[in-house]
Amino acid sequence: MNTIVTGAASGIGCQVVTQLAQAGHTVLAADLDSQALAATATANAWSASVTQVQHDVRDAESWRRLFELQAARCGALDAMVNVAGVLRVESVGELKPESVALQLDVNTKGVILGTQFAAAVMKPLGRGRIVNIASLAALAPIPGISVYSASKFAVRGFSLAAAQELAPFGVHVSVVCPDAVATPMVDYQLDHAGAALTFSGPRILTAEEVARAVVGLLQGPPRVELVIPWSRGVLAKISTLLPGPLRRWVTQQLTRKGLARQASIRALRD
Repeated sequence: MNTIVTGAASGIGCQVVTQLAQAGHTVLAADLDSQALAATATANAWSASVTQVQHDVRDAESWRRLFELQAARCGALDAMVNVAGVLRVESVGELKPESVALQLDVNTKGVILGTQFAAAVMKPLGRGRIVNIASLAALAPIPGISVYSASKFAVRGFSLAAAQELAPFGVHVSVVCPDAVATPMVDYQLDHAGAALTFSGPRILTAEEVARAVVGLLQGPPRVELVIPWSRGVLAKISTLLPGPLRRWVTQQLTRKGLARQASIRALRD
């Protein structure tokens, strides 16, 4: 299987590349930070089946070059995994224009462009898998990370629509909505009280287990949406249906839980 993976220098993207390479698949591992990507490749002992490339998911020309390289190095594309993402903790009213643009460009525009370029290649072949990484924040709006939440709502909505549009051509689109994952993104949120809801779940997922789910989607029966864990997905969807006062009460309870969890994790770290 020939696969492109973005955001490959760390977190979920790194683990997807590692697991695919270990299974003998050909992977084009893309990331904006070429130095971090090279270090990750060495640390994870990526084989010669992995090609590293610097790539900016925000730029259509960068995508064009990436797909030209993929075709030349790897042949027909079987799968596309859009992982690259960024997050900033900022309250509404204090949002920085540059951080708004960054999150929307990387998280949303990057996924749309990646899906578009992959679909253009896959449709004539009559086959292909595209997996887009959203978040639990794509199911319920998260105070403190409102722009990130908005960007992931957009990823989920786009992916669900693209899945319907591309299925008749044999191209299957899946969107994955994981709870908090032990990645640099979560490490960054640990010191921000505004991100307390991120830590309100029963546990922090590992990048390895989310990557296993992604690889399973690439290799198994088509599935449009996967929430990890499913129980948190049910809670998130139900919370959006609650009346305003009750929803705010639930959010307050989860925030208290998240703040306590943040404090306990920081104590262990420090």
